[in-house]
Amino acid sequence: MSESPRITLRQLRYFVTLAETLHFRRAAERESISQPSLSLQIQRLESVLGATLVERGSGPVVLTPVGREVLERARRVLADASEIEQLPMQSDDGLGGVLRLGVSPTLGAYLMPQTVAQLHREHRSLRLHVREGLPEDLIAALVVGDHDMVLAQLPVADARVQVERLFREPLLVAMAADDPLARADRLEPSDLAGRGLLTLSPQYRLSDQVRAIANAAGAIVLRDYEGTSLDAIRQMAGMGMGLALLPELYVRQEIRGGEGEDVVVRPIRGGRWYREIGLIWRVGSGRAPAYRRIGAVIQQIVANAGVR
Repeated sequence: MSESPRITLRQLRYFVTLAETLHFRRAAERESISQPSLSLQIQRLESVLGATLVERGSGPVVLTPVGREVLERARRVLADASEIEQLPMQSDDGLGGVLRLGVSPTLGAYLMPQTVAQLHREHRSLRLHVREGLPEDLIAALVVGDHDMVLAQLPVADARVQVERLFREPLLVAMAADDPLARADRLEPSDLAGRGLLTLSPQYRLSDQVRAIANAAGAIVLRDYEGTSLDAIRQMAGMGMGLALLPELYVRQEIRGGEGEDVVVRPIRGGRWYREIGLIWRVGSGRAPAYRRIGAVIQQIVANAGVR
């Protein structure tokens, strides 16, 4: 009796590539095979499943509802297979092979250079691939296996992921050098009452936190301008367009506070004037000890920078 056809990793990989390119020719080129060969493997996958995965026509490929379901699961299967392939490359402490880390732009530039350098020195067999992205996009990519870990601001509420809190990062108030509040060494929450706060676009969790702080302090979130970077917010504050709440790691690296600086920063007493940063990975990924070791490295780098 002949064995029934089975799904292969190659078929799943071709299908994921097709879903990402939405074009048979481009998918075949990416996989370095002929277009008829790729089409045949997709057809065999559909035959095994007994379902149509893509709508074929003269325009771009469109996934069917079943195709979208299969895509999410195919990415998880390929991610798990990749982890299995990396197991022989791991060092004795588990930090070896390729690990893919997604990181928020409000963190990456201020933590990743030191993190990558230290991990490279201490774990020569580890290759850490870092990619920045918006928080929600990072978590979505993590769940489907495009990332192994994500470093981002908390909270993250998703039963499919494990969250490891790493540190609290204070938020400092940035203002123009000639702002009346600049005369004080430390601010009270009441000093923000009636003042306008600049913020990032709503895709960033820091934006939600700024809105919560504004509500508690009686401040006003300025809606005329929502920045896409911390640099943009700092520059607007320096022009006197409003106050900005900036993370301390950013301030330490980007604002010198010397003579002639257009922006000054001040701490503020009491309240939740900090953000929580954590490392996130998929539940059941099997490499939690390695991820926690990377988290410990990040914690040490932050402590060395004087952020407690």
